Amino acid sequence: MSILRLEGVHREVGTFVILDSITASIALGDRVGLVGPNGAGKTTLLRIAAGLDEPDAGTVSRKRDLTIGMLAQEAHLDAKFMVAPDVRAAVRHGASHLEAMAVELEALERAHLSTEPAYEALQHRFEGLGGYTLDQRVDEALGGLGFSVADMSRPPSSLSGGEQTRATLARLVIAAPDLLFLDEPTNHLDLGALEWLEDHLRRRHGSLLVASHDRAFLDATVNRIWELRDRKLTVFRGDYSSYHRQREERDAFAAKSADTQEQQIARERELVQTYRSHRKMAKMHEHEARLERLLAGKQDAPKSSRKLRLPGSGLVGGGPVRSGEIVIRIEDLSVGYLRALGAHGDPVLVANAPFLAARRGDRIGIVGPNGAGKTTLLRTIAGELPPLDGAISFGHGVQLGYLAQLRAAAIPGATVLDALLESVPVTPGEARGYLARFLFRGEDVFKEVRLLSGGERSRLELALLGVMPSNVYLLDEPTNHLDVVAREAIETFLLETPATMLVVSHDRRFLDTVCERLWVVDGGAVAPFDGGYRAWRAAVADGWTVASALEQEARRLHGGARAARSASVDGKASGLPAAGAARSKGGRSATHPAVTAGAAGAAAGSSGNGAAPEASPRLARPPRGPKLSKDAYRRQRELADAELTRLNLRRNHLELELSRPAVQSNFIELRRVTSELADVNVALASAEDAWLALEERAP
Repeated sequence: MSILRLEGVHREVGTFVILDSITASIALGDRVGLVGPNGAGKTTLLRIAAGLDEPDAGTVSRKRDLTIGMLAQEAHLDAKFMVAPDVRAAVRHGASHLEAMAVELEALERAHLSTEPAYEALQHRFEGLGGYTLDQRVDEALGGLGFSVADMSRPPSSLSGGEQTRATLARLVIAAPDLLFLDEPTNHLDLGALEWLEDHLRRRHGSLLVASHDRAFLDATVNRIWELRDRKLTVFRGDYSSYHRQREERDAFAAKSADTQEQQIARERELVQTYRSHRKMAKMHEHEARLERLLAGKQDAPKSSRKLRLPGSGLVGGGPVRSGEIVIRIEDLSVGYLRALGAHGDPVLVANAPFLAARRGDRIGIVGPNGAGKTTLLRTIAGELPPLDGAISFGHGVQLGYLAQLRAAAIPGATVLDALLESVPVTPGEARGYLARFLFRGEDVFKEVRLLSGGERSRLELALLGVMPSNVYLLDEPTNHLDVVAREAIETFLLETPATMLVVSHDRRFLDTVCERLWVVDGGAVAPFDGGYRAWRAAVADGWTVASALEQEARRLHGGARAARSASVDGKASGLPAAGAARSKGGRSATHPAVTAGAAGAAAGSSGNGAAPEASPRLARPPRGPKLSKDAYRRQRELADAELTRLNLRRNHLELELSRPAVQSNFIELRRVTSELADVNVALASAEDAWLALEERAP
């Protein structure tokens, strides 16, 4: 039975038609995803279906007593929400019917009518609607959507825009309407909040209509898809992945059918001309009739949507140069910011990163909850924020390209074309050709920057990013406000480019498709994870945390220091000097973060299970040679550093596997991991000796 039905809904603005004869329905329990390119009319359709706007033609029928909740892209909180004493109370007001029933029950109790049938009936209804668990559900919703206990006690007027949207979403969750409309609900949610919301939407009994570009979110929450394309609505069964397959098959079939029809039409026209020239009028009229029938039933091929095409080289300066093997190295880095001047400019520590490294061609995702410090870390690497402590070093030939998340900053130029011309000295023709790759065509280049939509502004930011050649991309939420087609274009570009990439993103499909490794920011610390998004979530389910990863690393470092001190006493174990003890003639430290970590791994082996060897045998140390030239030393140093980093990362991954219960309970898998770990420790010991020998030959 339908609870909402659209019949011939039509909407236009001026002479431009947005929705043309839309007919569809939603039944009780349906979970529908609304998809389509930016500007297709998804928000317009949602507002009409929710009763916030009226169609120019057609009808919208709703079930009697249907309760509706609507989350807009930009939350506009009502006065009742804003005057609530705190966020918890404001969200609790979403269940106003339960609050009213609680007041009525209390009044009956004060009147000593708690034994009356009316009280018992009201109490039974109150309990069935979850009235006695309301406060618990409020705290669960707020906690699941990323609010801390302290945040729940804040006044609503102190919330940021993103927090207001999340609070509105929590209030809708508590209200539990029969039909819930959500317009881009994932815009302000981190990964944890996304997973919580997905789980809630899967379990709720009401119906759902959600407009979203988040493909993983749609796969997890909907069972039907409404596609808005060319002002028409098409209904598909299944989740987003199923819809995508069906759409590609339909488009391919329609294109093939249209091509066959064109061939038939051309053939009939040729026959008409042939019979006319031969004066065979009967045959000519027969084929003219066939031609008319073909033209009357002609189906146009599906229009190919305009696709974002990112250039492989900059608008000026040609292509990027090849960087060194180690692109970015971070050692004992503390990132944060300075307080306002009124607070005496005190530094605020956000996160610590003991050691991180990115090699040429790495595609690294930076993940973690909102507020953990992902953007702060990326801004520090980009040079926008000074490090509070520690060091960031870049490899040879690194060319950074940085896309900031805070798009509210002014873009130079009154129009899109002006913005590009003020960034780089090119001719207007070259600028317009370049902007066309980012879907700014024709009169679009004369749009005022201040009037651009979120998606248009994101495309302009990407265009400005690609003006100069880059071999390292620092991208902060690059898919924000972009539709699915544009997101897939960015994915394709990043998969094909040889550039190194660090990207902050909450788009799980994007992370899973593009990123091979992760830097996880949580609890004031940063730890590398050798694997993609799915592998990380599986590891988290098995108990992996940033704190445990760093604690394991600290144990290795502590064990390595003891091994080094022991070696320096007897002079026979490994030949590796104690940390900080050995220096070259020029005063250069002979220790290296990777060397220290490697020594620890060789001495400590695996933690806790005794399966790995306690120490790795040292290979013969390479003999000392003559001093190297600066260029030769630089090249050999890059190669040695890269090998140390690779081996340390592999060892970290193997030791993490060794600590998993699934490996420890499987003898064959345990033997494979411990055997490979022993081989890696031997190779690491050799690489450390080679690094030390190279330092002795430094110019």
